[in-house]
Amino acid sequence: MDELKFRRQAYEDPHNQDADFLAQINAKPENQALINELKNLDAKLTNALKVEVADDLADKLILRQQLQQHHKHRRQTGFLVAMAASVAFVVGISFSLLRLGPIDLAEHALAHVYHEGVALQVDQNVNFNQVNAQLASMKDFGNAKFTQQPGKVYYTSYCDFQGVKSLHLVLQGEQSKVTLFIVPLEKRMVLDKTFADGKYQGMGFETPDAFILLIGEDKADLSYVKDEIKNTFI
Repeated sequence: MDELKFRRQAYEDPHNQDADFLAQINAKPENQALINELKNLDAKLTNALKVEVADDLADKLILRQQLQQHHKHRRQTGFLVAMAASVAFVVGISFSLLRLGPIDLAEHALAHVYHEGVALQVDQNVNFNQVNAQLASMKDFGNAKFTQQPGKVYYTSYCDFQGVKSLHLVLQGEQSKVTLFIVPLEKRMVLDKTFADGKYQGMGFETPDAFILLIGEDKADLSYVKDEIKNTFI
């Protein structure tokens, strides 16, 4: 099975049990990561469809209808472009509705870590000048930048906090990796200094131009990276 056919089948049905499909999954770690991500997306969509919405909120009813349509469409098509367009449409509706209320940064940061698990598995060997170029392209960060390399940076990418373009990094802690989110300041955002779930510890603080969120499995790693950021990020 070639790579294109595998990806089409993966987006159509990540639970496919065809022997050739399963063999392709086991052939490459990145294929397994893709399947895991798609299965997680399937589970989230299924859970979203089960959420009961208030009868008097028309916008939420519209969102539920669009999620159902997307889930049905995703099962019927094997074309990546069609699937991506549908997801973008649903996500756009979701963000437009959710922007009406405050943003819990801790909740969204943890969700990003779980959803983008591949970020903890790659090594892009990122230079701080590349990160500064990304920051400079985002007008909401003002003059925020790194003055020097904040230790080893494995990964960098833009991400979205309910319609707010932010930066997602993965850095080396004292012992293990730490995920770092740099989010532009907005009044509707709520930042907790510490937070956690069953797996990860979290820490948040504010600079003159941004909210900083750190997530890892060990508090010592968070403190280590926090000191790195405070010494190199202005």
